[in-house]
Amino acid sequence: MSIQKNIQTVKDFFAAIGRGDKEALLALVAEDIEWIIPGKDWPLAGTYRGHAGLADLLETASRSMETSTEPREFVAQGDRVLVVGFASGKVKATNKPFEEDWIFAITVRDGRLTRIQEYIDTQALARAAQMDASGPV
Repeated sequence: MSIQKNIQTVKDFFAAIGRGDKEALLALVAEDIEWIIPGKDWPLAGTYRGHAGLADLLETASRSMETSTEPREFVAQGDRVLVVGFASGKVKATNKPFEEDWIFAITVRDGRLTRIQEYIDTQALARAAQMDASGPV
């Protein structure tokens, strides 16, 4: 596929996330998608594989966070699209807010996302997920 088509596929993916359109998301990702979220001590860290893994990630995200994601720039070469963006929100369990800049390195093959590697501010997210001694704030 052309670089412009890969960028459009990734834009469509983020639009589907913004709408909460799970059917559109599944149509845009390969059955063996791999989504890697670095870190520990916060709800979404881990590696998610396949449509079942993606569904698990979306469910976990919905249960644990309120977030607004804004992709701001798309840079592509070959089958790779880098997305530079910003997110803000709060972790529901602690009611603590977070803001973070991020980059997603996304691989697109045959019109579908096959791999997403997030580069995120894990400290900001871990701080927002951290419980105080008395429990959630």
